[in-house]
Amino acid sequence: MYTENRQTHFFGQLAKGSYQKLIQSLPSIFGIFIFLLVWHFLSLRPDTSLPSPVAVVTNTWDLIKDPFFHKGGNNKGFFWLILASLNRVIFGYLLAILIGIPIGFIISLNSFCRKAIDPLIQILRPVAPLAWLPLAQAIFLKPNPSAIFVICITAIWPIILNTALGVKLIPKDYINVSRLAGFSPLENFLKILLPATLPYIFTGLRIAIGLSWLAVVAAEMLLSDDGIGFFIVDAYNNANIHEMILAILYLGGVGLVLDSMMAYIAEKVTPQE
Repeated sequence: MYTENRQTHFFGQLAKGSYQKLIQSLPSIFGIFIFLLVWHFLSLRPDTSLPSPVAVVTNTWDLIKDPFFHKGGNNKGFFWLILASLNRVIFGYLLAILIGIPIGFIISLNSFCRKAIDPLIQILRPVAPLAWLPLAQAIFLKPNPSAIFVICITAIWPIILNTALGVKLIPKDYINVSRLAGFSPLENFLKILLPATLPYIFTGLRIAIGLSWLAVVAAEMLLSDDGIGFFIVDAYNNANIHEMILAILYLGGVGLVLDSMMAYIAEKVTPQE
């Protein structure tokens, strides 16, 4: 009898949890439905070559059902294309973190460095990723280092600026506690500056991961013979709009996953109110 009650309670809790998740997902499901509906109606216009969602799935079903195939050269599934792009993103993104966070702390704690570096940031920050590509190719002469440089230079600015903002907005009470406790510079950084700045740092990291994913596609379109960016431009050159749209949808999906991962890490790492 006790076992039956426990099982009933377990399944009841499971059903309740599933129902709550379904209710929470309804706005997202509704938004996707509206998007697909608008897309479908746009494809019905006589003066467009935009295929409908059903046509995209039908014509690219082989790519959808088997993303892991690899027949040599560029004849490979989306798993390998996305993996190649993610490898470049990881290197460029980590490089941006290693450079950007220290610069953010330095310019917020030292007025001379701030005055020296801030004009450079304001000059270089608005430059689009595509504008960096020719310079990167001229410097490195190879596609991969050039792409990693473009990713880094695109992603570094929100990391620097949000880190600096976080330090600037640290409450004065925290600084006073550090002085009264007689913390050394290292203790002050580890116990006061870093914990108080983490939420802002992770805001910059979330923005930066999206910019990194954007930059790698631009870089691969012009510099690479691999990756999802190369696949998109190759599909465009072959007038295969179905494959191009599928690749764009994969791009958005991976971007969503990357942002969700950063949000989850931020929630676990940053101090909660």
